[in-house]
Amino acid sequence: MRKLFAFSVAAALVAGGLAVPASAQSRGDQASAREEMRAGRNLPVREIERRVIPQMKSHDYLNLEYDPTSNAYRLKFIKEGQVVWVDVDARTARILRVSR
Repeated sequence: MRKLFAFSVAAALVAGGLAVPASAQSRGDQASAREEMRAGRNLPVREIERRVIPQMKSHDYLNLEYDPTSNAYRLKFIKEGQVVWVDVDARTARILRVSR
């Protein structure tokens, strides 16, 4: 009985995302993005948004995430209930991919 309870608690923690807090990961990503921008290797976030958002006419802009592995931003838009992801090169603001 004790093993079943421990397994259930561990499974709930992993399934609930409590094993690795998402906020800790996003803080690390934000720090990476900030470091790259300060070093002059990446464009500022506001510049990325200024270049990309106007290209997504009739979509509502929600937010963005930074992926330090690919050195890209992923901008999140929504249109008529459908989420659209736009991957953007952090150095050039060139759109790499649009996922629906």
